[in-house]
Amino acid sequence: MQSLAALCFLVLAHLPPLRGDVVQSFQDVPDCLEFFYQGKVPEWGAATPGAARLCQRFRNSYHFATLYDTHHRIAVYSAYLFQTSNGGGREKRWFVEPQLVNQSWGAEMRDGYWLGQDNPGVYLGERQALNEDYTHSGFDRGHLNPNGHHPVPSRNATFTLTNVVPQNPKLNQNAWRIYESELTDLFNGQCTQAYVLVGAIPSSDNWIIKNNIKRVNIPDYLWNAYCCLDNNGRPIHSGGGAARNTEQNHVDRHTLSGLREFLSQYTNSPVGELFFNNCGA
Repeated sequence: MQSLAALCFLVLAHLPPLRGDVVQSFQDVPDCLEFFYQGKVPEWGAATPGAARLCQRFRNSYHFATLYDTHHRIAVYSAYLFQTSNGGGREKRWFVEPQLVNQSWGAEMRDGYWLGQDNPGVYLGERQALNEDYTHSGFDRGHLNPNGHHPVPSRNATFTLTNVVPQNPKLNQNAWRIYESELTDLFNGQCTQAYVLVGAIPSSDNWIIKNNIKRVNIPDYLWNAYCCLDNNGRPIHSGGGAARNTEQNHVDRHTLSGLREFLSQYTNSPVGELFFNNCGA
């Protein structure tokens, strides 16, 4: 019996430590860093006040990474690796990040409804958006990392409220949806791997308001950047897009340098590289 206990201790002692998914630095979690080309985390958004770095964990695995603005309660960006979808329906639940409520809580995203039921009297929405914020708001829960760019279970993991922003319904259901579909065709047709960043630029003072409280910032723009690799891991294509979050319903295509110039209008800090070596050979 003592031998068995000693063996268990040795096995546990040599297991890697279980990390929560709210981390100090993406570089601290190798499995999370894999969503960035060559492990290069963008400088863009790093200085955002109150930013939280989320390694999005679902079913005991990491599926993508999000830099989350806890003040505006929207993501700065989500970073992911494109995966060919295997179909499957839309997730019916909307998840929240427990560790944005209490750092000692579990590392997995949780259904916001049941997390609230399990913790009566605890307010979940101080540092993140809740499902009820979007109800009757007139805005879609617009995915940054789109569910259609993944198979199950990564597809399910995109249904976390830390990965969505208030998106104009016309844009979400038309031009932006078509743009995501065109990227699907590009990635499936030309890329062995595709690294993608999708972000939002917050408005100066446009919010979903509930009970006279500013709850979720309505971003002015959505943007996308991608880096496409061949089967030898060499960059072969890159680009991006940006759209006003209005009924204009139009996506402007950009080169990576053009997108960096676009983003530079909304920061006082250098934009820096979005991908390692600007996704160059």
